[in-house]
Amino acid sequence: MSVIVIAFTTLDGIVTDPDGRGGTPGGGWMFRHGPEAVAGDKFRLGAALDDGVMLLGRTTWEQFSRLWPGRDDPFSARMNAAQKLVATRTLTDVSAWANSRILDGDLVDAVKQERRDVVVAGSLSVVHTLMAEDLVDEYRLITFPTILGTGDHLFPAGGRPVHLECESAEQTGAVVFTCYRRSGR
Repeated sequence: MSVIVIAFTTLDGIVTDPDGRGGTPGGGWMFRHGPEAVAGDKFRLGAALDDGVMLLGRTTWEQFSRLWPGRDDPFSARMNAAQKLVATRTLTDVSAWANSRILDGDLVDAVKQERRDVVVAGSLSVVHTLMAEDLVDEYRLITFPTILGTGDHLFPAGGRPVHLECESAEQTGAVVFTCYRRSGR
C-alpha cells in the first residue's frame, strides 16, 4: 500500500485555486496553458485508481462530485468508478458521486489501516495531516510555469525534511509531470 499525493502546482509551489473556482486573484492558472495540459490521466494513476481508493476532503469532494459524474470520456469513467473516501465532519450524504463513502473515525488511523493504494487529490488539509504523520510515499505533481508569490503551499514552511527520489519527469507542452518517491521506501 502506498499513499500517493497528486497535485497541480505552480513553479513556486502554490496549489491554491488552480481552476479559478475559489475566486482568488491569481486563480485559474492551470487553464492558461490549454486543456491538454490537464486532460486525461496526466498523473498516471492507472491501477492505483482502479484497485485503490481515492481520499478526498470535503471541499474537494464537493467540487469533484459536481464535475466528474457528468463526464463520459474514458478517464472520467475510471474516476467515477473509483472507490472514494471522504474526510468530513459536516457531510452526511455523499451519494451524489458513485462509490463515495464517508471515512469513519480518525483520518490517520484509517489511512494506516488501509490495504489498498490511497490516492489523495487536492484536499490540502488532508495532505498536510498525512505529511505531518510521515505517511506520504509518493508525490505526483504537474508543475505549471506560473509564479503567484502568494497562496497555500503544498509543502508548508516549518515541515520536517523529507528526502525524495525522482522516479520520472516529462514535459508536455508548457507543463512538467514529475513523480517523486520517498527515499528508502
